[in-house]
Amino acid sequence: MTLRHSLLWFGVAGVLGLLVDIAVLTVLRNPLGVYAARAASFIAAASMTWLINRHFSFAGRSAATSLWREYLRYLGLMLGGGLINLATYAVLAWRFAQTPLWLAAYVAAGSVAGMAFNYVGASKWLYRHKNLK
Repeated sequence: MTLRHSLLWFGVAGVLGLLVDIAVLTVLRNPLGVYAARAASFIAAASMTWLINRHFSFAGRSAATSLWREYLRYLGLMLGGGLINLATYAVLAWRFAQTPLWLAAYVAAGSVAGMAFNYVGASKWLYRHKNLK
């Protein structure tokens, strides 16, 4: 599998995960409240991206561990990327202009930084082993 193919599927997984995230948050916001709903939507989105990434983005590669541990490690990586995303946004918003256009740019910068961390973590740490067939 090529790097381009892997990155393309990683991006597809991210977009689909975002849609799941928004949908679950929207459905659960009233019954659970915004914070509990956000936790549930994050887990749902990360679970969706995990399934796509393990079967498509990193096809032919293995986490060399049990499925449950692979899943938990993946969630940990996604939390790390989320923290980097939030930190990038916060630093930029603290340091520079806070107009709506600039805030949107900071969200994008945070997303790119978080995605880069998640991709490198998944490809170099979690799915670093070639499948033996």
